[in-house]
Amino acid sequence: MKKNFLLATILFAFYSVNAQNNQTNGDPQEKKNEIKLNLIAPLYGAVEVAFERHLSKHSSLGISTFIVYDHTKEKDMNYNISPYYRYYFGKKYASGFFLEGFGMFTSIDGKKIYAADNVTFTENKDVYDLALGAGLGWKLVTKKGFLVEANAGYGKLMFNANKTDHNVVAKFGLNIGYRFK
Repeated sequence: MKKNFLLATILFAFYSVNAQNNQTNGDPQEKKNEIKLNLIAPLYGAVEVAFERHLSKHSSLGISTFIVYDHTKEKDMNYNISPYYRYYFGKKYASGFFLEGFGMFTSIDGKKIYAADNVTFTENKDVYDLALGAGLGWKLVTKKGFLVEANAGYGKLMFNANKTDHNVVAKFGLNIGYRFK
């Protein structure tokens, strides 16, 4: 009997706290979570999805994943995982112009070594590296919670840039998404 009472008390406490946390002023733009899909990524033979959590009216944390599925279009990048922090300058909740700082764990093709004919080459193994960068963008959120976002970012590989033909990374996005609780 004591176990049932304890279980009922714990469940009631969680329900009460959850009900208090879910109360908003009815404005869908003040919901805390977003899920987004990059519409430009398929042009590179890839898919990119992102999740963002708003910390306040002007700041948020997020993470995006970029995975290449067609290596005939994107010849160098394999995938990346990129956490980011954004600061919004708009008057509405987490929208308008923003600046972004990001990190990126990335897998890039290794350095190409060309033969004497300068046409054929062999490729070293894939290079894993971390990059740091910054970006900017703009976000529009509708009253129903749908969003459109454009962003661009530029970063530099930190440790293994000498093992690949690249030393920079770029992020470009035209995202659509949805904001929810």
